[in-house]
Amino acid sequence: MKEIIETHVLINKSAKAIWNILSDFKSYPSWSPTIRFFEGVPVVGKRRQVSLQQPGGTAIKMNPIFLKIDLNEELRWKGRLGLNGIFDGEHYFILKAISDQQTLLIQGEIFTGILVPFLKKMIHGNTLAGFEAFNQAIKERAEAVL
Repeated sequence: MKEIIETHVLINKSAKAIWNILSDFKSYPSWSPTIRFFEGVPVVGKRRQVSLQQPGGTAIKMNPIFLKIDLNEELRWKGRLGLNGIFDGEHYFILKAISDQQTLLIQGEIFTGILVPFLKKMIHGNTLAGFEAFNQAIKERAEAVL
């Protein structure tokens, strides 16, 4: 089974400015309503502990493997609940420059596994709300920086 959610937010800053916020992992606790902690610095092919808090949901710790870290363009990781194939999520942030001072941030996740049909309400509820809250927070942070 597979389920995809995707959100978009237009930010009045360059892709580089947004990347600087997105890749400053140690600062997330000061502004992100959903990603509360990153362990160390992510490296492609390595796992790092990440703490998440979705609106109305419980906090969870996961150890995703980082799949892609492309400067000013894309950050992607994959986490799982238990064993592969039970409930996996490939999370991504993509930055698309609209102009020198305007960027579309795309945040999404591809959920796969046997539990997906049973967790659709959570995916389209708290998880989607968490993505929207994160998007608004990064937009406010980016546009507040001079």
